[in-house]
Amino acid sequence: MGSPLSPVIADIYMERFEQMAIGSHDKKPKLWLRYVDDTFLIWPHGPEELQSFLKHINSQHPAIQFTMEMEKDRRIPFLDVMVNKRINGSLSHKIYRKTTYTDSYLNANSHHHPSQKASLVATRLHRAYKLSDAESLAKEKENLMKTLKRNG
Repeated sequence: MGSPLSPVIADIYMERFEQMAIGSHDKKPKLWLRYVDDTFLIWPHGPEELQSFLKHINSQHPAIQFTMEMEKDRRIPFLDVMVNKRINGSLSHKIYRKTTYTDSYLNANSHHHPSQKASLVATRLHRAYKLSDAESLAKEKENLMKTLKRNG
């Protein structure tokens, strides 16, 4: 086991790494977001320049190598969010579930404490409100109701 400070130090290092790598390239992303080892960026300079940028950041340190997944059909998953690019260029977002997701939760008849069952509902609702935009919230709440009913 490592030190409890290891994640903090790694995050500080990566922030500095990103500043140096992005700052030393002639073209910059419009948006750069990172959570641990997942990065989301908006690149306004075309696919050829994007490949050049990827090669540049991968040349900065031999142990830090980025891979890239590009949008397909104007959408891309990032963490638990499906980001959709509208025709006008703006972004919408909704909850994303991997194909292996089972929709299985605590059954209402299980012998868990009622507060745990209530917490499950509250957590799922909170997630729906935080990760869904106004356009997809109603559908997400409907999906949650169906899932909870299936789980008793």
